[in-house]
Amino acid sequence: MTSSFHEMWEELRPIGRDSSSGGYRRHAWNGADTDCRAWFRAQAEARGLACELDRNGNQWAWLGATTYRDVAAGDAVVTGSHLDSVPDGGAFDGPLGVVSSFAALDELRRRGAEFGKPLAIVNFGDEEGARFGVACVGSRLTSGALTAEAAHALRDADGVTLPQAMERAGHDPAAIGPDPDRLARIGAFVELHVEQGRALDLSGDPVGIASAIWPHGRWRFDFHGEANHAGTTRLEDRRDPMLTYAETVLAARERARLAGALATFGKVGVVPNGVNAIPSLVRGWLDSRAADQDTLDTVVQEIERAAAERGARDGVDVRVVRESFSPVVEFRHALRDELRALLGGADGADGAGGKGGGRARPVPVLGTGAGHDAGILSGTVPTAMLFVRNPTGVSHSPAESAAEDDCVAGVTALADVLEGLACT
Repeated sequence: MTSSFHEMWEELRPIGRDSSSGGYRRHAWNGADTDCRAWFRAQAEARGLACELDRNGNQWAWLGATTYRDVAAGDAVVTGSHLDSVPDGGAFDGPLGVVSSFAALDELRRRGAEFGKPLAIVNFGDEEGARFGVACVGSRLTSGALTAEAAHALRDADGVTLPQAMERAGHDPAAIGPDPDRLARIGAFVELHVEQGRALDLSGDPVGIASAIWPHGRWRFDFHGEANHAGTTRLEDRRDPMLTYAETVLAARERARLAGALATFGKVGVVPNGVNAIPSLVRGWLDSRAADQDTLDTVVQEIERAAAERGARDGVDVRVVRESFSPVVEFRHALRDELRALLGGADGADGAGGKGGGRARPVPVLGTGAGHDAGILSGTVPTAMLFVRNPTGVSHSPAESAAEDDCVAGVTALADVLEGLACT
């Protein structure tokens, strides 16, 4: 199993990596994404799995079926994640779940496990939203959370629409949209992911189980001012949207801190973007998350209010558009508890370990502020998540990491879960 994981990891590692930053640029439907898809297909075919590309560009590798149509309603057990990245992202976010899924299958075959249910490994497309600005496009389209009309309107920074990008990569975009019949065949979806935080590092556990995903969303703030000459316009005469934007960034940090929430302006666009020009427009994107809906709503409202009040002082018009939103996700308690039992941690168990053995105590259950495909699917499919320890807590960065021993522990845990859910 260690060899299986290591070999796959080393083969995937160079794809889409930027030599200058050390980060990954595996954005939806670009060359690196195409190479990752080819890698996925090769891994599936090497294991005798039937490959299927769905209407939204998500890849499925089936054991015990040729396509989803061969599966009875609620019968399939599915695992996987995504292979795309944020700009200059880390190696583990997404790919760890896909590589671990193949490695878990290898481990189950090594154990001689007999499958009683169809198993699928999935690579969801465009989970990070780095190119078109909406996260989890593949799973959102499949679940109906993103309409085909809205998807057709998505454009990247170069003005290329999502359908154009798909077509250029060799995928027909004409059929994109909800896929309820496919989802109806899934009885359980389990996603393994590197932890995006340090809870496991602080507790000393290599693997954890997700309890919930915080509600979160993205808001675009447009600050409209007046372009003018930086060298001749008096400070008193300026309508500088950069000032309003800067004050809003500081207000976001303060409002989030007081509420125990998170708020981040991580992307900004400036027009005309000249060193010697006062901007006419500053556009900033807010990402905000909180443990509950009321707190999130309050924080965002307070940030909007602070922006409007500062804009009135600066002579700047402020407009806010919510571009995406995901409500709180409480993973199915029954499936979550079943995972705990399979891993030796339910109902006060002594933690002797699941079928893989070797665990000294129950697997911890923890929440997360990060969104995932599992969260998108949770409204229609029983879903659960496993986390693998991240010693630094850093994510969406080249510094993202996980020890190979912990990755192997994650593979073992995933194999135990799949054996319990799919094998006789």
